[in-house]
Amino acid sequence: MINVRKSLRGGSDRVDINMGPLIDMVFLLLIFFVVTTSFVKETGIDVTRSIAATAVTKERATIMIGVTDEGDVFYEGRRIDVRSVRAHVERALAESPDGGVVIVADRRSETGVVVQVMDQCRQAGASDVSLAARRDEEDGP
Repeated sequence: MINVRKSLRGGSDRVDINMGPLIDMVFLLLIFFVVTTSFVKETGIDVTRSIAATAVTKERATIMIGVTDEGDVFYEGRRIDVRSVRAHVERALAESPDGGVVIVADRRSETGVVVQVMDQCRQAGASDVSLAARRDEEDGP
């Protein structure tokens, strides 16, 4: 029941909202989303991939290296020299040893450059090196 005397004197009970559990819940949600988010690493270039009828989607490709039609090699959006591919792959494999390497080469790129990149990846210790391709039914480059 309402206490009329207390409310008239201005001594009503003060209601506080406890923000502690709300802040804890927000932090837990933030941690959950950060842990479950997978960050996609791109090569940083736009290439026209070759078409392959037997192309298979790869689940784990942590290291992506791009080769343009002019023979330029890109890693994480930066142009690198072919001879430095080995050092970049070694560093990436140290961070995630079970990761694979995918070479995203333009269909007009020179085979020699692609083979050099593959060789550098294997010398760095990568056991799973593959070439990116697209299926016939996929649209776009």
